[in-house]
Amino acid sequence: MLELADQLLDWHDSGQRFAVATVIATFSSAPRSPGAAMAVSEAGQVLGSISGGCLEAAVVALAETALATGQPVREHFGVADEDGFAIGLTCGGTVDVFVAPVTPSMVQTLRYAQTSAMESLPTVVATFVDGPDAGRHFGLHEGSLVGATKHHIHERAIVATLNRALESGGRGLVQVSQLDAAPAMLFVQALRPRPRMIIFGAVDFARALSHLAKLLGFDVTICDARAVFATTERFPDADRVVVDWPHRFLSSVAADLDERTVVCVMTHNPRFDTPLLQLALTLPIAYVGAMGSRQVSADRVERLRALGVSESQLTRLRAPIGLDIGGTTPMEAAVSVVAEIIATRERRSAQPLMSSHGPIHSAPHGAMHPASLQISP
Repeated sequence: MLELADQLLDWHDSGQRFAVATVIATFSSAPRSPGAAMAVSEAGQVLGSISGGCLEAAVVALAETALATGQPVREHFGVADEDGFAIGLTCGGTVDVFVAPVTPSMVQTLRYAQTSAMESLPTVVATFVDGPDAGRHFGLHEGSLVGATKHHIHERAIVATLNRALESGGRGLVQVSQLDAAPAMLFVQALRPRPRMIIFGAVDFARALSHLAKLLGFDVTICDARAVFATTERFPDADRVVVDWPHRFLSSVAADLDERTVVCVMTHNPRFDTPLLQLALTLPIAYVGAMGSRQVSADRVERLRALGVSESQLTRLRAPIGLDIGGTTPMEAAVSVVAEIIATRERRSAQPLMSSHGPIHSAPHGAMHPASLQISP
């Protein structure tokens, strides 16, 4: 739901009613992970998806029911029958879906999520998915609840749960209980600010890479010391374009980078990339890649080694950058780079799926397993 906040608020502000379907639990080979959402408007418009296409029609019908009755619906989908006519998943997994019509608490929670995203703040929201409060939404801001939960009997347990999710970035079903009250089941979603991709070198390959990175949800920065090339007109997809020496800019933002940050060096010019990579390889970030031929890459490694960069640090350098897919155009090169970034993040081999074994999809990042949080009086 959080990923659809902007569009849903546009619907609400234009007077259009809608219902939101959210995947709240999965088992085995489900196509989408918990938190995946699809919205259906009263006019029949659809945003997002919750599966690879096998459940969408059934969920539209559930959304129409929720809009007509004003009541949320929870549905379990298992495996389709052998003929494929029964509603279900052909991949063999199971999915629990919660469908809720728009309410004031949903709108308030969406506005909170939208504001948090604009300010690059971590976000956590939750929804009651059973009992008399089913369909009530709320969030946590600076330790206080946002939405229709103030003075709720489970308030302390809810705050503790959301704080835990905020720290882990998790999402999933969590049962809370407090005093002698009946337990309540929440679906909790936490979103961290977008991961950062910093691209050094305002070249055509960087333009293609910034476009793909934006589509993948990165916060994108382009940096180049040459003002004639580093312009917003040349890089319309970038969140910011910086004119500065690469190593100086990286040093200025190093304290703000985290373990999800990606650095891509597209300059293949020693006076730019040598001091830049010398610094980048010391930072606790997710990925450092550098463009260049095999000979350029080998020469670069020798320069870095001569400057005292350790062998363990050099093993982190992805150069030549990207996977071996044989692409030649800037966009094809960008595809190979983002594919390597994803494979590195997921610790995957980047081999053809038909040649590999094990699950096709990685486990959701920060997944919260169903658990009970008991708060003492």
